[in-house]
Amino acid sequence: MKKITRARKYLIGAIVLPGLLASGVVMADSHAEQRQGFSAADKAEAYAVDDNGVVARNSTGLCWRTGFWTPAKAIYECDPDLVKQPEQVVEAPPAPIVTEPEKVSFSADALFDFDKAVLKPTGEEALDNFVNNLDGVSYDLIIAVGYTDRIGPDAYNKKLSVRRAEAVKNYLVSRGIEADRIFTDGKGKANPVTGDSCQNSGRALINCLAPDRRVEIEVAGTREIIN
Repeated sequence: MKKITRARKYLIGAIVLPGLLASGVVMADSHAEQRQGFSAADKAEAYAVDDNGVVARNSTGLCWRTGFWTPAKAIYECDPDLVKQPEQVVEAPPAPIVTEPEKVSFSADALFDFDKAVLKPTGEEALDNFVNNLDGVSYDLIIAVGYTDRIGPDAYNKKLSVRRAEAVKNYLVSRGIEADRIFTDGKGKANPVTGDSCQNSGRALINCLAPDRRVEIEVAGTREIIN
């Protein structure tokens, strides 16, 4: 009698599992496949899955293996001890390219009338563009340095160059830049751009020396550019 009972139990098991396979409960879950070379047909053979393609589990949370299961057909979600966990590939964000902002040199004649330290409308427009270009720049200090040409006394040129640098600072502050982040200086007729190339006189000399009359603005900081 015992032999017959065991035979019946075996037959019941043999009928139930093929029935699950034939009824469409065993479906491929290609999204959950964690092993290279493991096909949807392999999974349908090795594990019982529900209508949504999710591996069926018993009351203790273990996956239901079919009679066709072998260690070679194991998947990580059910048999983590047999299958190596797949490595997660995360794309690195684009690396920013950090560059130093260039020094900007403004023609003093574009910012001010000759021999003046009051900004012209065109000068304000030029400084507006400078402020707009500060977007994306991380800076601690802005340096504004005024220069004059060689015409006139040294002391006078020194004061004029300082007044022009201060005029630039005041306008930048009016545009929202903190005053304590702006350093000003005046170099008078030092460091002429024209060198000794201008040997004219009168109005021709004034025109020739125009590049020397300038305000240089330098930003001590960095700009991030996404590659």
